[in-house]
Amino acid sequence: MKYSTRLSDSIHILVFIQQSERPTVTSADIAVSIQTNPSYVRQIMAQLKAAGLISSSQGQATPKLTKLPQETTLLEIYKAVEKDKPLLHLDTHTNPRCGIGVNIQLALADYYRQIQKDIEHSMQKITLQDIITSYLERISRMDR
Repeated sequence: MKYSTRLSDSIHILVFIQQSERPTVTSADIAVSIQTNPSYVRQIMAQLKAAGLISSSQGQATPKLTKLPQETTLLEIYKAVEKDKPLLHLDTHTNPRCGIGVNIQLALADYYRQIQKDIEHSMQKITLQDIITSYLERISRMDR
């Protein structure tokens, strides 16, 4: 089963941009850090830019966050790259002639919607700054 890493990769990109001390930050630089290809990074960066989370100038490798990390929520980042895709997914390939196969998915749907609502509420309380702070604390502990 394949799962999406777009949210964690997006956060990785934002933290990379925020923490970089280089005058330029290319998609190739970020791709090395994520261990992916630059086109995937550019694709995510385009979504972050469309959502107003970063700004960049075409032809220049100088992306910037458009607002302070403490003003950017995890939910905003999630919506930028996953849109309205839910975190949990129903199995739509169950046997339609099986009472359990059909009805279990319908029974789960209401619970999944509530879980999604609860998760989004929690994500609204977590900021990019919270993640950066946690990251910096981990780096600090490694240096000891």
